[in-house]
Amino acid sequence: MQFAENPRLANDAVILEPLSHQWTSDLQEAVASQELWRHWFVALPTPEGMAEEIDRRLAEHEDGLCAPWAIISTATGRAVGMTSFHTLDHANRRLEIGRTWMSAHVHGAGINPAVKFLQLERAFEVLGVNAVEFRTNWHNHRSRAAIERLGAKQDGVLRKHKIHPDGTVRDTVIYSITNDEWPAVKLTLLERMHRRLQVPTMPNEKAFFDAS
Repeated sequence: MQFAENPRLANDAVILEPLSHQWTSDLQEAVASQELWRHWFVALPTPEGMAEEIDRRLAEHEDGLCAPWAIISTATGRAVGMTSFHTLDHANRRLEIGRTWMSAHVHGAGINPAVKFLQLERAFEVLGVNAVEFRTNWHNHRSRAAIERLGAKQDGVLRKHKIHPDGTVRDTVIYSITNDEWPAVKLTLLERMHRRLQVPTMPNEKAFFDAS
């Protein structure tokens, strides 16, 4: 159950709160921004399906299969997305960070690196994992670029890996960061977050998601 624990995590930019229905209305509003669920290359809940998605993640958490969080902006105190640890492999000390999405209104505001810093710090420094994995759709170029900016390295591509409900077939790109690489990745993320605090920029209207 250790990898599936989801304590509150926080820094200056973001708070990761244990996922609950407390955040349902915020998350409905967040996913409605630019109708994120309509992108064909991701599988995101609709506003109407948000409560069901929260139930699904909470059920997996209860079974020890994932650690789900709501992403809270410290600037507003409102939930702007969701993320989780999943594909938990205690025997080999590996886990995946994914099922992540954030409102279009916070992309470019430094939320994603702040979220990933908290998750990676917990994974490597508290849980002692050997590697953290990221997966995304081959065609999700924004997500791939964001993962690569973290310092993750591409491990490979699972071709024709998944069939979406609309019948399209997904190629899945797999990335990872190892415990040996974490110190350098940590310094890079700290520098990015420091720059963001020193020179704030206006977020643009493009969404981030690496829902896997």
